[in-house]
Amino acid sequence: MQTKTSESNSLFSKELQQQLQSRHLLRTEISFSDEIIDWHTEHGYISAEESLSKNKRGYRCNRCGQNDQQYFSSYHSFGKDKVYCRSCVMMGRVSEDVSLYSWSKEAEANWKPMKLTWDGKLSSGQQKAADVLIEAISKQEELLIWAVCGAGKTELLFPGIELALNLKQRVCIATPRTDVVLELAPRLKAAFRGADISALYGGSEDKGRLSPLMISTTHQLLRYKDAFDVMIVDEVDAFPYSADQTLQFAVQKARKKNSTLVYLSATPPKELKRKTYKGELKSVRIPARYHRKPLPEPRFQWCGNWKKKLIRNKIPNAVKRWIEQHVKEGRPVFLFVPSISILEEAASCFKNMNYRTASVHAEDKLRKEKVQQFRDGQFDLLITTTILERGVTVPMVQTGILGAESPIFTESALVQIAGRTGRHKEHADGDVIYFHFGKTKSMIEARKHIKIMNELALKNKLID
Repeated sequence: MQTKTSESNSLFSKELQQQLQSRHLLRTEISFSDEIIDWHTEHGYISAEESLSKNKRGYRCNRCGQNDQQYFSSYHSFGKDKVYCRSCVMMGRVSEDVSLYSWSKEAEANWKPMKLTWDGKLSSGQQKAADVLIEAISKQEELLIWAVCGAGKTELLFPGIELALNLKQRVCIATPRTDVVLELAPRLKAAFRGADISALYGGSEDKGRLSPLMISTTHQLLRYKDAFDVMIVDEVDAFPYSADQTLQFAVQKARKKNSTLVYLSATPPKELKRKTYKGELKSVRIPARYHRKPLPEPRFQWCGNWKKKLIRNKIPNAVKRWIEQHVKEGRPVFLFVPSISILEEAASCFKNMNYRTASVHAEDKLRKEKVQQFRDGQFDLLITTTILERGVTVPMVQTGILGAESPIFTESALVQIAGRTGRHKEHADGDVIYFHFGKTKSMIEARKHIKIMNELALKNKLID
């Protein structure tokens, strides 16, 4: 009888492995009976670890890595108070008496050889970075690729991804923003036609999958453990990843112990720059765009007390004239603003203008559709918060910031926003303007940053 039970339970091994391989799941996320899970645990197929651990300093969540005690609370169940982690509770509650399950034995990679189907050509700067990336993958090293906005960071990854996949290594490109996942997924699917590629973000149909090549928000990585041989973190300085230790923990937990870790950024954080200067982190810099044209350098334009004007339902004249000029000449315009409340005020002011206007922010359910319509030429003006400062490419777009002196517009944000313009080789120039009510250090440093990159590119003969 026991033999029949064992045979019956073992029949589920393959399906259970697919569900748990390289994952870190709660019991409620596993679609098998307690009997089957207990049998696989007893026979060493599944490991169950405590979701919370405790030491002298307090509690630590083993799913999200949270160790700040203000994120731990308790609930009453069966006559006992039980501590749980509030930091990742939206993914299902982990508490003192709850385990996290994962598959104990690593499966062999079973995908066919991959071939790059992209027929483009890398620039000299891209090729240099691609060669360094290939070396880092071969040696399982950490690497910083410091490349200006529009350098073609995605394309320079292709040779390295092809090498890794053909070495049977699983690759993940992680990014803090859903918009970037949506931008990258079709490009990678076109570059590796026929490959099994997953795109993970909140609401994604691919959520829960484990593919040879994955593009994922850093939030989704909290459910993975020891999964990836090559982890590429795109926009490593972007919010919320840069400010959230649990997302940084998720990246480290999701990669294998012996793996390659690559940081991608046009504006790397100070800590990474410090490590490169001290020789503690290998790096390669690309100061020029793939089309060999200089980065558009931002202009500063004083526009008076723009907040008061918006309250009176008026757009500052300088802003109005600038937008009208570009729209009249057939060029789409990005207008970045500091907050959702200001976005709503600005959008109201543009209602009676003679051009097609839309606005987007992080909570906008139609954000994806509006951005695509803007790309397709259905809007003349798109007003946005910093949610679109990265990962969005629109041909011929001109970029303005209203209230560039606002604290949310850091040097990094201002450089990234300026990088929206001039990305296509057919439209490599363009206008970037910071409308302000007083210059800030961040504005000055952002313009200086862009000038230095252009000078470095010219010195290295990377721009024409």
